[in-house]
Amino acid sequence: MRAVILGNGTITDYDYIKKLIHDDDFIICADGGANHLEKLGISANVLVGDFDSVEKKVKDAAEVIQYPTRKDFTDGELCMNYAVKNGFQNILLLGMSGTRLDHTINNILLLFRCKNGCLVNEYCEIYALTDEIYINGRKGKTLSIIPMNGDLEGITTYGLDYPLKNGTLYFGEARGNSNVINEDSARITVKKGKGIVIISNGE
Repeated sequence: MRAVILGNGTITDYDYIKKLIHDDDFIICADGGANHLEKLGISANVLVGDFDSVEKKVKDAAEVIQYPTRKDFTDGELCMNYAVKNGFQNILLLGMSGTRLDHTINNILLLFRCKNGCLVNEYCEIYALTDEIYINGRKGKTLSIIPMNGDLEGITTYGLDYPLKNGTLYFGEARGNSNVINEDSARITVKKGKGIVIISNGE
């Protein structure tokens, strides 16, 4: 079973986001993420947070795990901790990006806590790169590889327009930006380092 963590970030196209959610997904709402539930036409399995941004009527409709407002973790981080603790490794993050860049960056970093995670919005999908990633059905889309905690060493790519073979992407340089997936199936492997892979839905 897959867990979906729904945050209180920006959602502009509810029809697009709803299509990403499966009937058997386990829905975890990060505080104000519950405010998106009615527009998505779904129910949450659990609501986690301090509830400083969730409507009272929505709070009463979910199983609740409440934390104090003054805490050392964001609501999104608490949801990821809950998901991993309960055995979920396939985790989709929705409503976890938007105008709060600090929250967006931290939510992207949460992807490194699970085996198979993805953060998706209407404009892109983001994956953590630690060893290898397989990409299917994205031919023609723009793909960027960004080092996160130092250089990415020993990178080899398959199915991309600008190939790398046992190459290095250096931290702080943008050489991995704006590649193009030119095969129905693509693959990226790395021997050392961590990065993120961003697949853009637009140009």
